[in-house]
Amino acid sequence: MLQTMVAAEMLSASDELRYAIGPRAVGIALAIVGSLDVRTLARRHLLELAREIGDDVYLAMQLGRRVLYADRCIGTQRISLDIRLGESLSLHATATGKLFCAYDSRLANRALAAPLKRLTARTITDAGALEAELARIRANGYSKSNEEAVDGIVGYAVPVLQTSGALAAAIHVSVIGGRATRDHERALVSAARECAHQIERSLGHVRPNPVHQETP
Repeated sequence: MLQTMVAAEMLSASDELRYAIGPRAVGIALAIVGSLDVRTLARRHLLELAREIGDDVYLAMQLGRRVLYADRCIGTQRISLDIRLGESLSLHATATGKLFCAYDSRLANRALAAPLKRLTARTITDAGALEAELARIRANGYSKSNEEAVDGIVGYAVPVLQTSGALAAAIHVSVIGGRATRDHERALVSAARECAHQIERSLGHVRPNPVHQETP
């Protein structure tokens, strides 16, 4: 077991077979600490967004090869979708999974190499179509899942960027059924982008000239 952990860089071993924490374990620990900082700093802004738009708002994080929801703020709607925190998200069918793939080529390659399982009648199951979708996400600056993961649920994801341009996190909003109108989508994406900019400023990343892209 120890040899396996050394091979995986979870532990390191000296010539005298003295074991210590390995570089991969340290990296995972730092990623977890960093994600908790983002979660703490983002909480107030997410609550304000949930009150403004009325829909449930989630904070999504990437930990290693997994993308998951680390926090949730309940909206004002009487009916909502309860998504479990910490559960791995589908990379090809959820708005959040597609957003992370669009910003991380390694994650995208992983998603494209795996069978694209059909979760609903609208799920993207063709690798070429998924690649085109990821290109659209990069161009538009946000992601949408139009009942691709769950029937009757439209999801939106907006990036929270680090100074380097990499994703620090993502804001995800779930919209039930008939609420997913074009007007609501425009208002929601605009508010989520402003929320993302507020979180970025809390993280010390100030965009010199934020680009307010139009929602197609």
